[in-house]
Amino acid sequence: MLLAETIDHLADRQVQARGSRLLSRTLVSPSVSYLESGRIALGLMEGDVMEHQLGVVEGPCWLEASSAVLGLPHAVDGFAETEVVLRSVPLTEFRRALADMPESAQAVLHDVALAHRQQTEFAVSRLAKDAEARCAEWLLRHAQTGDKGAMAVQLQQRKRSIAAQLGIAPETLSRVLRHLRERSLISGSGRMLKVDDPGGLRLLAGV
Repeated sequence: MLLAETIDHLADRQVQARGSRLLSRTLVSPSVSYLESGRIALGLMEGDVMEHQLGVVEGPCWLEASSAVLGLPHAVDGFAETEVVLRSVPLTEFRRALADMPESAQAVLHDVALAHRQQTEFAVSRLAKDAEARCAEWLLRHAQTGDKGAMAVQLQQRKRSIAAQLGIAPETLSRVLRHLRERSLISGSGRMLKVDDPGGLRLLAGV
């Protein structure tokens, strides 16, 4: 009912050219868009350039509707990789249609939207942080505290695998670890790294 009524009776059909900016991060849109056809890139933009791409969506689908469900600004930027056809639904009408749903369905939709939002924000956080911040956050997340209170990270994976998780090259990971040692934030080599300055790593990671 929500999909049929909002699109068939409330939505204005629009055609947007390739390269059009369709979502602006941190802004609340007065409408919610349903992507009928075309492909849209999602990520973080600097000016008119997609600096960090998170992924793409292809129609038919709702476009970043989780933000509208939760009453939050957009979590990502988006621009059209191809010509796209959108159906734009006023935000007030979209929320009115949600309110007409059974309470149980509203609760499920809210929980799904919240989980999607949290995953998106985590991905955006990783994209926005530089290599040193990502590495520092990874070290803190994997550090174990020993009997004497000292923290250490046992590298149970190859550096190539760890670098892939962080979205950086293996050479970049080696360089970052060297810089962290030079700054006395960590020490050791091989499979065991000691965390000498947890506070410094938290400051670097922004957590």
